[in-house]
Amino acid sequence: MDDERKAGVALGKKRKSPKGAIRRQAILAAAMQHFARDGYQNASFAAVAADAGLSLPGLLHYFPTKVDLLLAVLEKRDLESASSVGTKYDDWRKVLLGLTDVARSNQAIPNVVQAFAVLNAESLTKDHPASTWFALRVSHLTKNLVFSLQKGISEGEIKPDIDPSSIAAELIGMMDGLQMLWLRSPEEIDMVKIFSSYINRLIETIELR
Repeated sequence: MDDERKAGVALGKKRKSPKGAIRRQAILAAAMQHFARDGYQNASFAAVAADAGLSLPGLLHYFPTKVDLLLAVLEKRDLESASSVGTKYDDWRKVLLGLTDVARSNQAIPNVVQAFAVLNAESLTKDHPASTWFALRVSHLTKNLVFSLQKGISEGEIKPDIDPSSIAAELIGMMDGLQMLWLRSPEEIDMVKIFSSYINRLIETIELR
């Protein structure tokens, strides 16, 4: 048991090394590009390794399975968006305005957004490895948005007759739908401008004055 613990500690240190972190980021960047272009099912594990400058065994050292790689890509994307809205969702205005910042950040990384959109759609198919992840993501995001809006109601800042669950569904639907329109016609659709206008109208509609 002691030997196993020592091995685990050593492995943990190795994974936290600067060189290892750089390689991991290179793998995730390559995976995002392949998932966006080819979809999860058709993306080549070996091609991801080659683009990241690794052999296939080298890639397997960091991500033993393709599912592990997929989930790491999804987690990375969500972590990069979390800082805009605040981890506690306790300020409803910051949350709503922060979603505009998320849209602005997304507009600068079309390949990442495309990968996410493709995987989101693919996850609706039977037995897709990311189906649970996306379902939980929507559930958690909905709960966080509802919590934020309910807090605004309880503090007398939001009209008491609004339905937080409906607003949360509207927000998620608006973000996902607008992203699809933008991905199809990036020259014609200004995702940030449209979403920002929507958020401002929403705040004016629900805010108690």
